[in-house]
Amino acid sequence: MLKNAITQEIVNGQTMLGIELGSTRIKAVLINSETQPIAQGGHDWENTLLNGIWTYSLEDVWKGISTCFANLQKEVQSNYGVPLKKLKSMGVSAMMHGYLAFDEKGQLLVPFRTWRNTITAKAAEELSDLFDYPVPERWSISHLYHAILSGEDHVGDISFLTTLAGYVHWQLTGEKVLGIGDASGMFPIDTASGQYDTQMLDRFADKIHDRKYPWDLISILPSILPAGEQAGVLSKQGAALIDPSGMLEAGIPLCPPEGDAGTGMVATNSVAKRTGNVSAGTSVFAMIVLEKPLSKSYNKFIDLVTTPDGSLVAMSHGNNCTGEYDAWMRLFNEVVETLGFSVPKGEFYDKLLFKALEGDKDCGGLLPYNYISGETMTDINEGRPLFVRETKNSFTLANFMRSQLFTALGVLRIGMDILFEEEHVAIDAINGHGGFFKTAEVGQKVMASALHTPISVLKTAGEGGAWGIALLAAYMAQKKDETLSEYLNTKVFASAEVTTIEPTEEDIAGFNTFLTRYKQGLPVEKAAVAHLK
Repeated sequence: MLKNAITQEIVNGQTMLGIELGSTRIKAVLINSETQPIAQGGHDWENTLLNGIWTYSLEDVWKGISTCFANLQKEVQSNYGVPLKKLKSMGVSAMMHGYLAFDEKGQLLVPFRTWRNTITAKAAEELSDLFDYPVPERWSISHLYHAILSGEDHVGDISFLTTLAGYVHWQLTGEKVLGIGDASGMFPIDTASGQYDTQMLDRFADKIHDRKYPWDLISILPSILPAGEQAGVLSKQGAALIDPSGMLEAGIPLCPPEGDAGTGMVATNSVAKRTGNVSAGTSVFAMIVLEKPLSKSYNKFIDLVTTPDGSLVAMSHGNNCTGEYDAWMRLFNEVVETLGFSVPKGEFYDKLLFKALEGDKDCGGLLPYNYISGETMTDINEGRPLFVRETKNSFTLANFMRSQLFTALGVLRIGMDILFEEEHVAIDAINGHGGFFKTAEVGQKVMASALHTPISVLKTAGEGGAWGIALLAAYMAQKKDETLSEYLNTKVFASAEVTTIEPTEEDIAGFNTFLTRYKQGLPVEKAAVAHLK
């Protein structure tokens, strides 16, 4: 689309906006009527470990959103010479799961407990047994039941329980609602009805009946909407939260808020059955859209969630991915700067990560663990990043970088082995997105080796979940004459540029050797947790 046409769409309020609150970055993407990104804004932020709980303050949420939008506004005015005042539609997404509990006055009862916390192991295990359904530690219901088991005083005062995306949407519109994908990270979903599973709601009610709380669970959970439905409009107060300057006008329709897993599926065109995507950044997870339910429950190993339009998805999740090798990158950069040199960040990452392709296929025996936080899959409840090697190992930069990339995918592979080897899940394509794939070829080659499957990356995948939620906003705004999958195939990805890398037998064998050593070394990681306090 020509620049003048885009400018006219901005003036006429025909563009769509997506805002996503990720683990380390809040991002806004503005798209035109052809669903192409035309402007972006961003804001970096970090979680805080407060009294043993990973959290973000609500003040930082709104500071981050308003800063992100201000940066988007600057880019719009710089590139198109007009301010962004009106929108056709918009949507909000955020990291899934976690625990945001409010009282009847809308006051936060305890600091936001993010997906990263692994304090809920006992609660998650009991609920998984109660429901005969996998309930991960990250899910909102696990956090709620943990608070109940711990006798926390605030539980009786809960009036509303939601996710980060649900909270932001509520403040923008007044609507206590979630998209079905994000809702599936709060409580199990009945995919036939598209609502919370009533039998499991009843079991939970019976389980906590003797505690005499003044609420039942369904009354404090958000209502559920599928992709394509309208979930409220931007209020004047909400517009002021996004844009304190007052330029953004109220009245914009919003699509249902979604989690980052759902928007990742949309951004990689992975919502149809037999498709899948892998998101690799601060955390890592693979989402496979199932043709049929799994044969049994794999508690602690495989999560069951849904696409934004309600199809069942199997999810293999790792809490940690790039965080530890990012820390090593900062250390290496400090060495470079100490020597009096300066290298742009992108070039610095590319040069070091490309060294990984020169390493031995099995990383020369080097063994790191990237556990900044605990990992449910390997029964590690706290983070202790480690690097271990035997004196005989080949300790080179290439092997070190390769081992850092391999370990980032160790937990993911353990979960995927269940789907491929035990459930024989069929899949036509896996699309990758996230920071792990920023360096051309490297991330794809390593991921393909780890999953022994071809990995494709769309040219647009770098736009991420903010683009994904903008696409959901665009889908909501159009006439509903097609499914979400049909809309993505015909309107968004029909002519998308895709690169696909297939693994070699040697690379697969190398990762398998590394994974064997990774599993053998887990007692060392557990000992570090036990003895390094």
